[in-house]
Amino acid sequence: MSRILFVEDELHLAQIVLSELQDAGFQIMHVADGLSALKLFQSDTFDLVILDWGLPGLNGLDVLRRIRFTSPIPVLMLTARGDPTDRIVGLEVGADDYLVKPFNLKELVARVRALLRRAERIQEMLTADLTPPSHSIEYEGLVLNQQDLTCSLGGEEIDLTPIEFEMLSLLLSHPGRTFNRAYLVETIWKASYLDGDRAVDNAILRLRKKLRHLGDHLETVRGMGYRIRKVTNNHSSSVE
Repeated sequence: MSRILFVEDELHLAQIVLSELQDAGFQIMHVADGLSALKLFQSDTFDLVILDWGLPGLNGLDVLRRIRFTSPIPVLMLTARGDPTDRIVGLEVGADDYLVKPFNLKELVARVRALLRRAERIQEMLTADLTPPSHSIEYEGLVLNQQDLTCSLGGEEIDLTPIEFEMLSLLLSHPGRTFNRAYLVETIWKASYLDGDRAVDNAILRLRKKLRHLGDHLETVRGMGYRIRKVTNNHSSSVE
């Protein structure tokens, strides 16, 4: 049963939404102000947050900012603000979805389920990406040995930091797949990504230098992230 933190100060609306979500099979914890929401969020575990923008004291946008410092949890914002600019602000701060009051209760439940499904798929991908392959990876003369955590290129050993090794292993395990910075930070550094964080970019720069002639195979996909070039001549393989 998915657990939801519901933050809404309009008590009549809160009771209606609580009843609908409980009937849909969710476990709900409700609070009516931002500070109480943050305290409960820090002391308990939830799968999703439904957050009203216009809260007394600490408003919903400020609550969202503080949540995003520590957690990628899905957040659905509720608001009476219908202006597209407000919607953009909410999404840029870190909301995953946005519903304008008054809203249809069935649509609210559908959006909640969609956000939870997406979070589950992302978690499955993270789990798979965090599980190191049991074999060595070979790519154009580059060999990553997963057993002793060594790397060599053309038979010459390359000294990689643990972070560099994990990132290169992830990229080489999925040639052609683009990984954005936030995903790489969450997967490799086990931390939440903050705008302006250059850790991923710096690690990529170091890897490009260490990989010498293969450095340009670490490609920047503008506006999206990084990937290892997918070779088409079948030189890339896994060694059991």
